[in-house]
Amino acid sequence: MQSAKRLALLLSLSAASCAFAGDAGHAGHASHWTYEGHSGPEHWGELEPHFAMCADGKNQSPINVDSTIKAELAPIAFSYTLESREILNNGHTVQVNFAPGSSIDVAGRHYELKQVHFHTPSENLIAGRSFAAEAHFVHADSNGNLAVVAVMLEEGAKNDAIALLQDKAPRAAGEHTAFGDGPALKSLLPQNRDYFTYSGSLTTPPCSEGVTWLVMKQPLTIARSQVEALTQAMNGPNNRPVQQLNARLVLK
Repeated sequence: MQSAKRLALLLSLSAASCAFAGDAGHAGHASHWTYEGHSGPEHWGELEPHFAMCADGKNQSPINVDSTIKAELAPIAFSYTLESREILNNGHTVQVNFAPGSSIDVAGRHYELKQVHFHTPSENLIAGRSFAAEAHFVHADSNGNLAVVAVMLEEGAKNDAIALLQDKAPRAAGEHTAFGDGPALKSLLPQNRDYFTYSGSLTTPPCSEGVTWLVMKQPLTIARSQVEALTQAMNGPNNRPVQQLNARLVLK
């Protein structure tokens, strides 16, 4: 039942969350949370009882990807048609929702792609390094287990996929429009598919844990002007600070 609830809420993509949420019982409402001040990340756990994991969780995301352990990781098999349904601005991020048909297979598990959204600057760090932006490709398996492919974007050359998104993305929170250029977003995946992986959480309330993170090692580029425009569209920086690793292992 719990896995079904998680998947149901993921599909509903509550307007209160910039990514996805993990408790279907609260899909209809959520407290106003932000990235600064009294409703910022330091206080998320105080805003609602079902946000308590944001304060009490021990496997939280994002993290500083450092002190990694070498392992024989299975390659991620991407099968992306990227047929898109819409692009929306939910007040916290710019997000593209996808129709069924795109998926990944990794370590014997099959996950369907649900959406991709963005953070500026990056949420995860790599060896202490922050990047200009980060793309999160959000997936779910048939039991509601979540997997996020994270792609870092470093300041440099213009990114054509980001340019396409900026041309189509609604400027006002709560607006959404049709978006038929999903296949072009495949260029947001690096050519080198090596990755780090760890067990973490949602990076937005309710900060539910049990999320498999697949952080691509190779960054892509994004122009400074694109970072500024994306940040403005998302109402300012939208990155949660890094969380304690605690007893977790990060594999590479």
